[in-house]
Amino acid sequence: MSRVDTAWLRMERPTNPMMITGVLMFAEPMSLERLKRVVKQRFLSYRRFRQKAVVTPAGAQWETDLNFNLDWHVQHAALPGRGDKRALERFVSQLASSPLNHDRPLWQFHLVERFDGGGSALVARIHHSYADGIALVQVLLSLTDTAPDAGDGSELPRAWLKKEHAGVARRVGAVDRYVKLGSKVVEKGLEMYRDPSLAAVLAKEGGEIARELLHALSLSDDPPSMLRGRLGTSKRVAWAEPLDLEEVKAVGRACDCTVNDVLMATAAGALRSYMIERGDHVDGMTLRATVPVNLRPLEHARKLGNHFGLVFLDLPVGEDNPIRRLERVAQCMEDLKRSRQAIVAYGLLAALGMAPASVQGLALELFSRKATAVATNVPGPQQPLYLAGCMLREMMFWVPQTGSIGIGISILSYNGRVHFGLISDGRLIPDPDAVIRRFGAEFDKLLYLALMGNWDVRLDADAAQALIPAAD
Repeated sequence: MSRVDTAWLRMERPTNPMMITGVLMFAEPMSLERLKRVVKQRFLSYRRFRQKAVVTPAGAQWETDLNFNLDWHVQHAALPGRGDKRALERFVSQLASSPLNHDRPLWQFHLVERFDGGGSALVARIHHSYADGIALVQVLLSLTDTAPDAGDGSELPRAWLKKEHAGVARRVGAVDRYVKLGSKVVEKGLEMYRDPSLAAVLAKEGGEIARELLHALSLSDDPPSMLRGRLGTSKRVAWAEPLDLEEVKAVGRACDCTVNDVLMATAAGALRSYMIERGDHVDGMTLRATVPVNLRPLEHARKLGNHFGLVFLDLPVGEDNPIRRLERVAQCMEDLKRSRQAIVAYGLLAALGMAPASVQGLALELFSRKATAVATNVPGPQQPLYLAGCMLREMMFWVPQTGSIGIGISILSYNGRVHFGLISDGRLIPDPDAVIRRFGAEFDKLLYLALMGNWDVRLDADAAQALIPAAD
C-alpha cells in the first residue's frame, strides 16, 4: 500500500470513519441480479476491490481476500414508511456512521428498493484508502452507460474530465522532493511551527516549498463557532434540490469568476444563514474549508490510489453582502492556484504514512484545528447515464472528515444540474436539511445581484434578501 493510502487507512476514528459514501437515485426499480452482473464485470475488473487492507509492523499492504463473497458486498435494502427522500437520508446517515468490516475488502453497495414512489437507489460505501473521491466517482461512473441497453464495451465520453486539473498535474514530478521535506517535519514531531531553527533550515533548503509548509503550519486555528466542538459517532447527511448549471455559469461570467467560486460562496452563505438563525455571532468571521486538489495526470484519471493535495479555502461567513462574499472566495482561490500548498500537503500525507501513530495523531489534530469543514467539488458528465438498464436521475457523494472536523460539503454536477450535499456530526448539526435547503435561496441572491449588475450598492444586497423567502 502506498504511503499516502496508508495514511488514510490509519486516519480511521470512531468519530470519523474514513469512507466515501455515495447515493445514486434512479427513476425505476433496479434488479439486484443485474446490478451484481455489472459489479462483477466492471467494478471487480479493478483487482484491488477483491483485496483487503492488512496492517503489519512494517506498514500496510493489500492482500486478496480468499473468502471473498459478493453477497456480503452487494445487498438489498428497504426503507420504512413511504420510502421518500427523508427516509433515504436517514438510511444513508446510518451507513455513513457505521465503519466497514476490516476483515473484508472495504466496500459495500446497498440497493434500496421502492424508493420515492417506485424508483430505486444505490448507496455505495468505499474506504478512502482505496482511492480519493475524484477517482472513486469516476470508478462508479465506469459502471454506467450512455444508453439503457448498451453493450459491455460502452464507454463514457471523456470530455467531462476538466482541463483545469492539468496545470496542477504537471507539478507531480516534484512530489518526491516534497515527500522528503514532509518527512523531515514528521521526524521532528511537527515542531517546526514553534521551532525557528528548524524553520530556518527548511527555508534555506526548500525555498518556496518550505515557505509554503511554514505558512500552512503557522495558520491560526479556526475561530470557535457552533460548527466546531466535541464529535460523536453519529453522522447526518442531506442533499439539496439541484441548481441549473447554466444559471451558475451565468453568474460566474457576470462576476468574472469560476463556477467553483460561485458554488463555494453559495455554501458560505448557507452556513452563515444557518449560524445566524441558531444564535451564533458571525460578524467578521472567516472559516476555512480544506479542499482537495487533483494531482493525477488526466490520462491516469481512473487509476486507484490517493493522488490529491489539500488547500485551505476561506469561507467568509461574516460577510453579509453576497457579491463581496463571492469576490473574497474568488480572490482566495486565485491565490491558492498560484501557491504550492496542495503539493506540500500531499508530501506531508506521504510522510505521515511512514510515521509512528503518535506523530500522525499530532499532525492530524494540528491540521484539523485549522479548518471547520471539508469541501469538494467534482464535475460529472453532462448527459443522462444508465446503470444496469436504469436511468440515473440524481447522484451525490460525501467525503469523510478528518481529525476534529465534523462537517463536509460536497458538490457534484451531472446532466446540466448542480447537486449539493452536506454531511455533519450529529452533535454539531443534527438537522442538516436546515442548512442544505438554504443553498437555493443563497444562489438566488447571487443570481439576482448578477442580473442587477450594480454590486457596490448596499441596497442591492438588501433588495435581494427581501425578494428571497426565508429558507424555513
